[in-house]
Amino acid sequence: MAEGETGSWEAKGLRLIAVDMDGTLLDADGMVPDAIWPILRTLRDRGITFAPASGRQYATLRQLFDRDTAGMTFIAENGAFVVRDEQEVSSTTLERSTVVAVLDAMTALSARGGDVGVVMCGKRKAFVARDDAPFLEEVRKYYASYEVVGNLHAVDEDVVKVAIFDFGDATASAAALSSISATNQVVVSGPHWVDVMTRGVNKGVALVALQQHLGIGPDQTAAFGDYLNDLEMLQAARHSFAMENAHPTIKRAARHMAPHHADDGVVTVLRAILQEATEAIEP
Repeated sequence: MAEGETGSWEAKGLRLIAVDMDGTLLDADGMVPDAIWPILRTLRDRGITFAPASGRQYATLRQLFDRDTAGMTFIAENGAFVVRDEQEVSSTTLERSTVVAVLDAMTALSARGGDVGVVMCGKRKAFVARDDAPFLEEVRKYYASYEVVGNLHAVDEDVVKVAIFDFGDATASAAALSSISATNQVVVSGPHWVDVMTRGVNKGVALVALQQHLGIGPDQTAAFGDYLNDLEMLQAARHSFAMENAHPTIKRAARHMAPHHADDGVVTVLRAILQEATEAIEP
């Protein structure tokens, strides 16, 4: 077991494990490590829910785990959409007026010479209007399920997030959304990406909703993360793990440390958790 400030803990009481993807569970090539599959089966046999948690859409997360999704819960879109066994657990959608404001702001930015593309993120599918190859290449990296439509304003779907890809500097797109930033989250999530979500949406809020759904609490929950959008999720779990490669703020917030994601750190800790749980129940 990785050591932390709190020392050992009762592994046999664990009922939920939430795990970030990029920089946490996924290996250096961005793939799910092969060693996780037998662990997932053991967790399921012991009644422990495994919950991948990511800014990626639900369809993309499910595709990553398509080999074995039984009993799994997905915390998608940075917590805006939570699904367990194909059934929605919780969701937080944007007001229609906010979506329209984002679309109008990006249209105005394009008219001023900005090179941007908008991804309207529904619960099960994303929608885009641009269909040029460079933009769609970026979309496909994160959205396994998307549809090209003629007019985003005409899409009649619940929207959990609007993402903007800026071929220039993402801060320009974020600045163009200043009028809605007081009532919504406008986050620069990468050099070229901006995400717009309802204020207060995060992985931690989603994890609490899932705990309530399962009838458990933080003491029965473990969480793994590496970056700032994992902070609230770690705070919602009594047994929190920061990866060796984690942001310093995450390392300070977590109670335990896990090895580097490129060294299968999550797998290493989960094996130790299962071993400790086995030893705890053996006579």
